[in-house]
Amino acid sequence: MSFDRRAVVIGGIGALAAPFIVRAQGTLERKDVKLGVGGKALLYYLPLTIAERRGYFKEQGLNVEINDFGGGSQSLQALVGGSVDVVTGAYEHTIRMQARGQDIRAVTELGRFPGIVLAVRASLADKVKKPGDLKGMKIGVTAPGSSTNFFANFLLARDGVQPEDVSFIGVGGGASAVAAMRQGGIDAISHLEPVITRLELDKAISVLADTRSEEGTRAIFGGANPAAVVYLRQDFAQKNPNTTQAIVNAFYKALKWLEKATPDAVSATVPEEFYLGDKELYLEAVRKSLSMYSRSGIVSEAGMASARDMLVPFDKELKAASFDLKRTFDSTFIEKAPGIVKL
Repeated sequence: MSFDRRAVVIGGIGALAAPFIVRAQGTLERKDVKLGVGGKALLYYLPLTIAERRGYFKEQGLNVEINDFGGGSQSLQALVGGSVDVVTGAYEHTIRMQARGQDIRAVTELGRFPGIVLAVRASLADKVKKPGDLKGMKIGVTAPGSSTNFFANFLLARDGVQPEDVSFIGVGGGASAVAAMRQGGIDAISHLEPVITRLELDKAISVLADTRSEEGTRAIFGGANPAAVVYLRQDFAQKNPNTTQAIVNAFYKALKWLEKATPDAVSATVPEEFYLGDKELYLEAVRKSLSMYSRSGIVSEAGMASARDMLVPFDKELKAASFDLKRTFDSTFIEKAPGIVKL
């Protein structure tokens, strides 16, 4: 497995001089692929919808069936159980699975910082000034065991609060999350766009921690912290190398499209139901999120370490485990994606 940090994207005139997309070399071992995602409408997973709606999977000869679950932990369970072949989910899941001796690896980075926000109900803002003040309260997350849950756990642990000191409630990925806060079912929320912008515009929340920007991410983690990735079982990649390459090619093309896309172009591509009933809201959420998508598709070694260090303070199993962190990301396929060159 190679980790050449000098991989760069062709830009400018050179990129225009040759067709961007080429199919994976060789015959696809499998054209039909089942993919799991936990909250497809969330901007965290936007590259998936772009690859789907702009036909990048079909360009690669793939028929991708997307299974949308309530949260990332459920997508992971589907992969382990064999009901899906590949997942778009949080990079942290690969770390936890490697620690358990299961060879699940990321093959493409989709998000270079998390885009997760921890916020408290506006009516509690005078009482809750930092994550540790949430002790004893109910915190909404996409699903227990998902990246939104991990993020909240990390912030709580920094303030000396353990996961069992709060109640985590799965609120799903869209309108149900907004409703949970509006209806008083939760005291705080750890969530993603466009849910957070909807609640901000409603003046329903007060933000405690924000990783929607590189600046905010560095303030919390001290550096890079990878977010969504494409991950799968290593034996799938070994048995289906051309299919895996085709999947990576499609996602990489989606990342390069997003690098230059405008909010209007994004909103014109996704289904209207992603808007949460308000197109202007969605456009604002996209504006806040476009910078978070990966430019290279590569998870850096510093990012791997940052993600591990986020989990260790509250994950006793991981703290005691011994494993090779580099096995969480296989760069073989992204380094062969069209548009990548080595200097």
